[in-house]
Amino acid sequence: MGDFFGVLTNGNNGRVFLDGFTNTVELFVIAALCSLTLGMLLGAMRVSPVPTLRAFGAGYVNIVRNTPLTLVFAFLIFAVPKLGLNINPFPSACVALTVYTAAFVCEVVRSGINTVPTGQGEAARALGMTFGQVLGLIVLPQAVRSMVPPLMSVLIAMLKNTTIAAGFSVLEAGAIQDYMSERGEPRFGVLLWVTIGFLILILPLVAFQRYLERKWAVAR
Repeated sequence: MGDFFGVLTNGNNGRVFLDGFTNTVELFVIAALCSLTLGMLLGAMRVSPVPTLRAFGAGYVNIVRNTPLTLVFAFLIFAVPKLGLNINPFPSACVALTVYTAAFVCEVVRSGINTVPTGQGEAARALGMTFGQVLGLIVLPQAVRSMVPPLMSVLIAMLKNTTIAAGFSVLEAGAIQDYMSERGEPRFGVLLWVTIGFLILILPLVAFQRYLERKWAVAR
């Protein structure tokens, strides 16, 4: 048991854990906000009356969603600099997670929009409302209730996907095990503490998801 707690207390091990999970949270928050914004925009394109926008949204989702996230990271970390764009690993990781997760957010948004009866949108357009007004004032406020559970699942998956950044020179929670191994710390103890750290981050998201589900279930 002493060895288990010593993983955190020996030397400055605690600082390594703190820095790793701090970077993980920063990476998650930035990528979550950006992917939600981009995903909403792509979702609007998927249901747009303009064929070109629908085709672009569908093409983006089909290409990105079927591409392994590791390849997205590799492209941004290794290929983009050869094009003359030098981006640090952390911003590149944010972009990779945003680009990848936005495709899944888009599909959640599209599915949520499809749960709203089409008659409501047709009635709003008959009153002279534009597509943007119909989407923002009529459809999305109703669709958001059905979108929250799958959206939270997508964000939780993205939080776990941040560990891929460790393989591309980003110091985050996924990289802690390698740092601790160099210091001779027991691998099992390190992995267990990393698992506990991720549970601490994920459980509040799950609780928030269930709270919204209960609240809006009553509202219906």
